[in-house]
Amino acid sequence: MPILLTRPQAQSERFAADLERARPGVAEIMISPLMAPDLVLRDVPAGPFSGVIFSSETGVEAALPFRASLPDLAYCVGDRTAAAAAAAGFRPVPAEGDAESMIRLIRGEAPAGRLIHLHGEDTRGDVAQRLTAAGIETVSVIAYRQVPQAMSAAAEVLLKGQGGVIVPLFSPRTASLFCAAYRAIGGKAPLGVVAMSKAVDANVDLPSVRMRKVALNPDAPSMRRAVVALIDAGPPG
Repeated sequence: MPILLTRPQAQSERFAADLERARPGVAEIMISPLMAPDLVLRDVPAGPFSGVIFSSETGVEAALPFRASLPDLAYCVGDRTAAAAAAAGFRPVPAEGDAESMIRLIRGEAPAGRLIHLHGEDTRGDVAQRLTAAGIETVSVIAYRQVPQAMSAAAEVLLKGQGGVIVPLFSPRTASLFCAAYRAIGGKAPLGVVAMSKAVDANVDLPSVRMRKVALNPDAPSMRRAVVALIDAGPPG
């Protein structure tokens, strides 16, 4: 039963490697990114800032040319982003994988100075606004955008077939893009969808979905376990 990964190329390749390590030969894995990052950060506002907030690894990548202008302290949405921040020379403090836990973390830390949030054009949680309203001044800066990509020819063939396909979906926007692409190509394959959160799952409205599962936590290890569990449950159909 094949697995179709639609995250940007680098993240899909890493998730595929994680799946293979967890369960060698678990399934045929196909990668067809529905988004690709475009780094649009050209400057950062004048400081000083006491800390920077990263909602993703892509935000860290966008910040690299401006590392000298940014503080060492980095509040990160989860462990993956924290690892990327550490590799870039920041001092990361990871949250539990989503905007809500990151807001709780920062409010608990109660930093004295201003913060700067480097994020994507499409973002959730109103992090900067909510922190500022809570008395922690936070400047919001768009650092990148995710540009929609066409589905690959191989993925179209897979989704037009009669066999079941497992589709892990990591964001509400990716879920919407996948559903639109599936309809546009006339998809027929029965689907097993693994969503990273309830918000992601809510954006999946295809009648072809025969099985669906929401990860226990909004992180890659939970997604991996959920995918394996869906495989073990048998093909959707």
